[in-house]
Amino acid sequence: MLLRRKARPVSASGKLETSTLSSLLNDLREAEATTDPLFRRAQTSLGAHRLQATSPVSEGQKEVPQLPEWLMKEMLKGQQRSHSIGLMENISESGSVRHRVDSSRRQWKGKIEQQVTLEQLQKIHAAFQEFEINRYKSLDVENFKHIFKKCMGSQNVNDEQLEELFMKIDYSATGRIKWHDFCTYMHLEYAEQDGFSNRLKKADFSLPAAIKEIPHGEPVLRICSLSDSTLITAREDGNISFWSPELKLKRSKIVFDKSHRKSKWLMDFTVMVPYNKLILATGDRELQLYESSNFEPYLQISSLEAIPLNVDYCYTDHDECIILYGDDQLNYYDSFKAVISSSSHEPTALVIGCVMGATNVEQQMKEIKEHQKDSKTRKMQAILGTPSHRAEGGQIVFRIHKGVKTFAFSKKNNLIVTGGMDRIVRMWNPYVPGRPTGMLRSHMAPIVYVCVSEEDKIFSVSTDNTVKIWDVEDQTCIFTACSKNNGIYGEISACHYIPGTRTLCAATDILAVLQLRLRLPLDPCLAISHKKPVLCCKFNKVFRHVVSGSEDSVVKVWDLDSGKLLFEFSNAHDGSAVTCLTFDPSGRRLITGGRDGCLKIWNYNNGQCLKSLKREGKCNEICDCAYVEANRSNYVIAVGWDRRINLFYDSTDSLQHFQKPQPHWQDDLKRGHKEDILCIAKCPPTFLATSSYDGEIIVWNMMSGHICHRFCTPEPVDTKNGSVTRVIFLKTRAVKFESASASLVSNGPQGYLHFWSLFGGDRLVASFSPTKEKAFISSIAVTADDSYLYTADEDGYVYVHDIQDYAVENPVEVAPKYVNHWRAHVNLVLSLEVIDEDNILLSGSIDRTVRLWSLNGEYIGTFGQAEPWEIFTPSSWKHPRVPYEILIDPQSMPTHPMLEDMSSDTQVTDPDKRTMNVSAPKEARNNLKPFQVMVSDEDIKKEINKQLNTKTASRRLTYERSKLSNRKIHHGRLGTYHAINYYEIESFPGNCKKPDLSVLGTDIFNNIYQGAAEQ
Repeated sequence: MLLRRKARPVSASGKLETSTLSSLLNDLREAEATTDPLFRRAQTSLGAHRLQATSPVSEGQKEVPQLPEWLMKEMLKGQQRSHSIGLMENISESGSVRHRVDSSRRQWKGKIEQQVTLEQLQKIHAAFQEFEINRYKSLDVENFKHIFKKCMGSQNVNDEQLEELFMKIDYSATGRIKWHDFCTYMHLEYAEQDGFSNRLKKADFSLPAAIKEIPHGEPVLRICSLSDSTLITAREDGNISFWSPELKLKRSKIVFDKSHRKSKWLMDFTVMVPYNKLILATGDRELQLYESSNFEPYLQISSLEAIPLNVDYCYTDHDECIILYGDDQLNYYDSFKAVISSSSHEPTALVIGCVMGATNVEQQMKEIKEHQKDSKTRKMQAILGTPSHRAEGGQIVFRIHKGVKTFAFSKKNNLIVTGGMDRIVRMWNPYVPGRPTGMLRSHMAPIVYVCVSEEDKIFSVSTDNTVKIWDVEDQTCIFTACSKNNGIYGEISACHYIPGTRTLCAATDILAVLQLRLRLPLDPCLAISHKKPVLCCKFNKVFRHVVSGSEDSVVKVWDLDSGKLLFEFSNAHDGSAVTCLTFDPSGRRLITGGRDGCLKIWNYNNGQCLKSLKREGKCNEICDCAYVEANRSNYVIAVGWDRRINLFYDSTDSLQHFQKPQPHWQDDLKRGHKEDILCIAKCPPTFLATSSYDGEIIVWNMMSGHICHRFCTPEPVDTKNGSVTRVIFLKTRAVKFESASASLVSNGPQGYLHFWSLFGGDRLVASFSPTKEKAFISSIAVTADDSYLYTADEDGYVYVHDIQDYAVENPVEVAPKYVNHWRAHVNLVLSLEVIDEDNILLSGSIDRTVRLWSLNGEYIGTFGQAEPWEIFTPSSWKHPRVPYEILIDPQSMPTHPMLEDMSSDTQVTDPDKRTMNVSAPKEARNNLKPFQVMVSDEDIKKEINKQLNTKTASRRLTYERSKLSNRKIHHGRLGTYHAINYYEIESFPGNCKKPDLSVLGTDIFNNIYQGAAEQ
């Protein structure tokens, strides 16, 4: 049998091939029967050949079945094409070429599903089919791990990664998966990955374009720009105009004399920026140079061989430049010392040539002889309008269908982009003229302009005024604006892209400017997690993920251990805000509630929406949700503006995508809430608590649906808002049914926290305000043993109190023991959760950030920051730094008693008494208006005595002040001048004589002079 040449898998003609697989069932049987470690080691050695009987399944399977077409395409997308070539001789056939990977794919590096190649995927498909033939309809986790290890290599994967992947696919927690489950997961994984990549590379133009009407006249031939983004336009009649980036006319002049206006026509122009000159090519075969500042003539080059239809200039060295002119577009690039020119002649559509010509003398002489022989033919071609053939020596010639009308070169990507009459944007390697590296098809009309930006984007404009943006790496169109959308009308005569202002200018009968909008890089000092306010976030302990939802209907999945963004899916609730979220007991499904009044169940690892839970008729906003188990059934409970408790039955066997709620409880219909329900809390297996806008708290029995308790918060004094937005159970106390201690905590108006007893005679056991400013408490969390209470207020402060022995017996009127407080955010904190396994506090705020803190208040980091952290390595945390926006916020500024009418003693914490240490009142913190203070000397003395003589100063402050007051002033050794006695003079005569200092034995003035001279 003849051996055929092996096709390269990355080539266009390469075929998908796989090696023959031995029976996986036989391997499983051998693995179960063999217990000798040496035997297992011999079987898994790299060089050993396993001698075994071939199974009937592998014999009957002559070829590997084909994968779904969409899956093969997605796998091939991972192999990115490169536009530059290198030294490939030293790369062996077995070596793998590493392709470029974009920033979004780097974030997927740790996922095992992102490491599967197309060949390995085909092996996995064959293994699944083999199990199905042997009546194994689904795989458990052990068989799944065995398949992956055999198909991918045991050295490339580990059990932890495979078990995590199995749980992601098995979202219903049945313990078994099928091939279509695996395909569905992989398909959605790749689809969302592409969407995520496109969102990272988002680029578009602000529509419509900024339009500037220009006087009627000849068409604009060309647009150029200066270093300060000033635009220069030139018309055929010699009208040169300078425009500001805002399209305001600076100056304009017709450089040709009126007497010669009919005979002189402008063909093209360019700018000599270092010399402050304009180069104009005219129809009289002339090149004219003008001063760009005053349009005065400087130089003229006449009697050229042909009319210069296009002209270009390049600065090459000090006092050295190159001026080029020709028939079609041409540009000189000093980076590789060559001229690139285009033509409508198909065999020589694009030519890269040297400036000095070819170095092959024989080739040059041959071309000269052929030129002389074909002179008559060349003249005839010129008469008929047929383009002549270009010389071949010292050139790289690109043959392109229907020629090239425009091109652009990118030194950064080593890429040439061309466009022409065939409506295709082609991407070329400058040294490989045989085949383009990419062909971008989408235009419906000939292309008149292309450009490559520094952001790796290609801009193309066609004759129908359609503007497109292409991504260089993915070779996909990411933006399209037709004439109706961009507002550009008329025939386009010139285009130009300005890198400084990122604007695309087009000239027709008007001047149009399109402003490019990119995904701006994040400020290294200001790290944000979402673009819009974060309304909810929770920790998933199964996968160690943090999931957050925002106002713009975006759900993001973060890695707790590093802070990296793992996954995100947008438009979760059709553009409505994600107001709440929770997990099912297995941690594999996510339940979200939105402002659209709908609940959705997700496999959040790939963004698959499994179910939609919605009531009939009008749907009001959902404020909170919970997943509970009652009467041996699972339910999703939602509360919100409809003032009812909605129960949705959850069953993994149900095939209905849309589901209606169960009948309401009778007590809920008759004696339920009369206002909007804002919060829900559960205490398995019996209790469920809800709170409403009017301050009412109802505790329900989940088993029977009856009301157990009804609490009403004290009415506020200075405000009408008495809503209760957060309730939480102290579960270690609630399970003791006969205990009179407080087992329910709720917030309330005027910044108070209320402790309620479920079984004692006194319902309201304790109340206190964590903040001195009476700021509204927006979020509450407790540790697993209910020892410490964490609260957050509307200003972003977090307070910690020790409640282990607080409100356990009789009602108390004092506050619990204060532990700590710090500022975590600059705005309202809506989510607060204690992660007891790692001693970490999770917080989310409407300031668009989700942050991690140690339980002592040490700043770990913000999800979305540039630098990742290692959760178990404190040296990688941000501590002792604080978030930058907190540092610069006025409310975080320290207070001083000299600026406020209060004693400094209230700002100092006594560590022995554990007193509350809070900042200044909010009114004082917000008072930033400048003012003038008139202070006299007597006022200063009084204030100093008042501060030094205070009786309530703390130990540390008293000690520091005593050191200052008892410190002796020392100015060095006493000199002769300091030892002189002085006396008060009652009468001072008009004239006095110089004192006689001879009695002192020295003249102090001479001593002082001599000492200064010596120094």
